[in-house]
Amino acid sequence: METHRVKNDVHISQLASVGQIAAGIAHEVKNPLTAVKGFLQLLKEEPNETYVDIAQSELQNALATLENLLHVAKPDLEEESIQSVNLSVELESLVHLFQDQLYRVEIRKKIHNTDACVYGRKNQLKKAFFNLLKNAFEAIPDKGAITIEHKVEEEQVVISIEDTGTGIPQEKLSMLGTPFFSTKVDGTGMGLTQVFSVIHQHGGRIQVYSEEGKGTRFTLSIPKESTRLTRGVIELKLHSTAGQELRDFFLENRNEFEQCLLAEAVNVKEKIHEIQQVGNVNLLANAHKLVLYIVDGREHDVISFARQEGVVWVKHSLTLAFKLEWVQSIRRVLWDFLYNYDKLQNLESSRENFYSLEKQINELVDRFLNYFFISYSDYKEQLIQKQRELVDYLSVQFIPLKPAMCILPLVGAIDSHRFSLIEDKVITQIGCTNKIEVLILDLSGVAEMEIAVMERFLHLLEGIAMMGCKGVITGMRPEIVKVMIRNGISFDSKAIMKGTLQQALVGYMTPGPEPEIPPV
Repeated sequence: METHRVKNDVHISQLASVGQIAAGIAHEVKNPLTAVKGFLQLLKEEPNETYVDIAQSELQNALATLENLLHVAKPDLEEESIQSVNLSVELESLVHLFQDQLYRVEIRKKIHNTDACVYGRKNQLKKAFFNLLKNAFEAIPDKGAITIEHKVEEEQVVISIEDTGTGIPQEKLSMLGTPFFSTKVDGTGMGLTQVFSVIHQHGGRIQVYSEEGKGTRFTLSIPKESTRLTRGVIELKLHSTAGQELRDFFLENRNEFEQCLLAEAVNVKEKIHEIQQVGNVNLLANAHKLVLYIVDGREHDVISFARQEGVVWVKHSLTLAFKLEWVQSIRRVLWDFLYNYDKLQNLESSRENFYSLEKQINELVDRFLNYFFISYSDYKEQLIQKQRELVDYLSVQFIPLKPAMCILPLVGAIDSHRFSLIEDKVITQIGCTNKIEVLILDLSGVAEMEIAVMERFLHLLEGIAMMGCKGVITGMRPEIVKVMIRNGISFDSKAIMKGTLQQALVGYMTPGPEPEIPPV
């Protein structure tokens, strides 16, 4: 494989390239602003709410682009504490966020030195690795594999993410990480820009190896933490008045809570719009609702809300890992707010109240998660059962050939459960108003049949004859016949036996006397 190493200092200079950034801004920001200008002109001529909505949407796109650029240029603006981060653990959790892609992409893990940690901003690092994994999945058009490796080399935590995708042209490798440069048709390049910027901020370096048609490997090295650190409490700039209740404290600082939650659940933040579009789920509004239930101690409401959420996430096939990360982020932000509330209210003398709130928060968040997963599992099981019943129903379909004559083609393995459905539908169909006089049971698609089912089949054929219907069996497979011979079971005394469906149809669809069924 041809290789190309992207040096860190090259990308630092590219990130500072005013010309490239200016060109990107002109393309990514000027276009939506031009659209806004056009709709404002239309509004002068004809008031229309649709024009306002589109203009607002385009303006939001422009602002989002500038915000992304600002975060990349000055990531320290995102107020996040520095802490010990175990990247092997974070990689394991990030993979679960791509569950909807695992049917086509195999994940291969080579995880070593799992006790090694780095020192930095956890959410920024998680977002960087999320972007790399997202790019790796998107680089694989059909089926393929992604290899994730984690190890320690010379006091560096080294992480490699390699895909079997389309690869990157050699002449474009040196441009990776530049704002607004992307190898994707609809890409902005801001994802990789964030990756390079964050790794540089953490004293790390990046190497990229790629070959067109074979894939790409990103290798990131970040200095290993020499001493294990723990996540400390965070002092936030919040508003509070003397004697204020905890509920009112959260209501007054709603916007700050929302900002902290989005910073904490960095990966879910990228999916909020998609989740709302797919499932009409407003994650932020629901987070505020859950928080108020918790601080008020409304256990019944927490449980009811959890059950509702479980059903919604199954109905819309939303990724479970996002929900888990979102709720755990709510818990952590709740704790930060409780600490700041306690400090602002000067409640140090009331330790009992503080620990009571601590217990209430943890118990109710756990209660929410428990009932969410119970509801999710129960409803999913109900859907699976309904789908199975529907499949069973559709697999027993009568095909009318002419008045009083039908074919029943059977496909797949027939167990006791499925045979009960077949038995019920056959007897019911024969006894309906337009009685069936000839029923052709085509078994050419049946690959497996239990011995107990074979014996029940004999009784079903007797029942068919009792109702004045002639049974015809076609397409018996050799493997099933062998089992019947070994167990002394035979259908030939109960029905007309034909080798193929075509042979049976010749006898019944052409002029002449119909074949006689043996006496029962």
